[in-house]
Amino acid sequence: MYVAQICLNANPQQALQALREAEAYDGPSLILSYSPCIAHGFDMTKARKQAKNAVYSGHWPLYRYNPSLKDHGVNPFTLDSLRPTITKAEFMKAENRFSHLYKINPEHAEAMFTQAQTIALKKWSVFEEMAQNNAESFIPELNTIQL
Repeated sequence: MYVAQICLNANPQQALQALREAEAYDGPSLILSYSPCIAHGFDMTKARKQAKNAVYSGHWPLYRYNPSLKDHGVNPFTLDSLRPTITKAEFMKAENRFSHLYKINPEHAEAMFTQAQTIALKKWSVFEEMAQNNAESFIPELNTIQL
């Protein structure tokens, strides 16, 4: 199955490439797209910036997985995002659905944001490792993220 995670606002070229690859893939394809909405609780005139921050924080990494590439000796997993440049908390605090936690219980919210950052960085490490594998040894380790 072809799988890609995209964000049109953060990287339109990557999104277009993923859609083209999914269409060309001989089998089922799944495209996951980040799309902010009013229910996230922020000024929707800043939706483009918030979508980019989802990617920049590692909350929504951009990648493509094309199993047919393995048949050609190419790693089927491509990590299209750069390493996170902002913290997960910076992204989350901009949205009421997350920042509301600070109003209710600031200490608990800080602990949860710290845990979210730790998980995001662990996931990122797994993605980087997957992207560096050669085609012959590529076997995604589904249980490598220990929470």
